[in-house]
Parts: sequence; C-alpha cells; structure tokens
Amino acid sequence: MQSFVTLPERIWYYTFRVICALVLLFLVLPILVIVPLSFNSSEFLLYPLTGFSLRWYQDFFHSPEWMNSLKNSAIVAPSATVVATLLGTMAAVGLTRARFRGKALLMGVLISPMVVPVVILGVASYLFFAPLGLTSGYGLLIMTHAALGVPFVIITVSATLQGFNTNLLRAASSLGSTPLHAFFRITLPLIAPGVVSGALFAFGTSFDEVVVTLFLAGPEQTTLPRQMFSGIRENISPTIAAVATILIAISVCMLLALEFLRGRAEKLRSSLPGA
Repeated sequence: MQSFVTLPERIWYYTFRVICALVLLFLVLPILVIVPLSFNSSEFLLYPLTGFSLRWYQDFFHSPEWMNSLKNSAIVAPSATVVATLLGTMAAVGLTRARFRGKALLMGVLISPMVVPVVILGVASYLFFAPLGLTSGYGLLIMTHAALGVPFVIITVSATLQGFNTNLLRAASSLGSTPLHAFFRITLPLIAPGVVSGALFAFGTSFDEVVVTLFLAGPEQTTLPRQMFSGIRENISPTIAAVATILIAISVCMLLALEFLRGRAEKLRSSLPGA
C-alpha cells in the first residue's frame, strides 16, 4: 500500500532537522571559534586574524609553567580515572546484582558528588584534611577527583548492565568457570562500552576540574585548568587558545576511540550465542 506524506508532516520533517542543526551549531560554534585564534599572529584574542603563526604553541611547549601544569594533569587525571573506573565498575556490578533493603539510598549516596556543588566538596575536603597535613600532595587531589568521577562510571556501567544476559554467566559457571574468570572473559568485554564511557567522563571531569584544585593543590601541583584559570585572571594570552585547541583535539581522539570500542563490543555481543 502506498503511503502519502502530508504537507504539515513534510514541513515538520525539515523544520525539526533545521532546529537540530541550529542547536548543534550553537553548542559547537563557541568551541570552533577558539581554534583559529590559536594560530593568530596577534597578541590579542580578536577577529579578523592578522596572520598565521605557531608562536603560541611554541610558547606553550617552551614555558616551564605550562609544562609543569601539563605534567601535573598527566599525573592526576589518569590516576583519578583509574581509581574511579575500578571503584565505579565494582559498585555498579554489585548494586545491579544485589537485592537488599536501602539499595536506592546507597545508590543516591554514591552518585551524590554529581549534585553537590564542587565548591562545597572542595571546602569540606580542605577543612577535613588540612589539620592532617594532607593538602600538599598528589594523593588527596587524585582521590578527590576520583570521587567526582565515580558517579559517572556507576551510571554508565549500570545502564550497560541492564541489558546484560545473565544466562551467559550461568552457562560459564556450569562449565566450571569461577566468578572472577567469568567476569573478565564474559561480563567485562560486553560492558566495555559503558566502562570506557564512564572512564572518559571521569577523565574529563578530573582534567577539567579547577575548583577543588584551588582548595587542595599546592604550588607544585598546579594542574592545566588551574594554570589556564590563573592566566585568564592575570593576563589573557593566545597561549590559552593554543592549549584549548590541544584539549579539543584530545577530546575528539577519545570520542573516536570510544566509538571504535563500542563497535567492537557490539560485534562481540552479536557473536555470542543467546546474546
């Protein structure tokens, strides 16, 4: 039977896509505006561009302050991501499989760092750990950043586990597999997209965090966002645009890696019997 599309439906079809394109442009355009400014030869962040230059990238890679902040971020963010991913994945698996009273309350407590303002978390962490003399090293900064990333891992992994076929684990157990072996050979490959997604969110949260860092980091633990924040307050330099462009490139690479892993996980899921 031939279907007919009415004129209002056709108008809404194209109108909806135009609206989506405008919303996407509104979200992406402020990011894309920064990229050309990082190649501007002028010492000011302004349009039109006066010329092409890589001097701001050279200033970034030859500046001791920027390199020290990059080193600190390269230490704190990956470490916090590993801790948050391990704790969040274990919590998500445990909460998904367990049935007990107060489960919803426990879930609310675990994801509370998402809704509590970071300034409160920063002040509370400082007031609690400062008397103990633990505010001048990497350890507290990593653990606090991990606490901010754990909720994202719990949510993404829990969402992935909702469609998990538990019959696969029963079959593995009937064949003599231990729970730990079944987790690494069956569960983890299937929930890998959720784990990686949560890890990326945790990494982004830690790498972009500046409020908690202002309270807990000492002069030797200045991270890249804190250095950018200080640069914006004291002297707005196009070097900040160069740093932002590098961060945008890193984010795009992580998203492409996530899409690649998601595709491989889908192929693995479809290849398993009964999946």
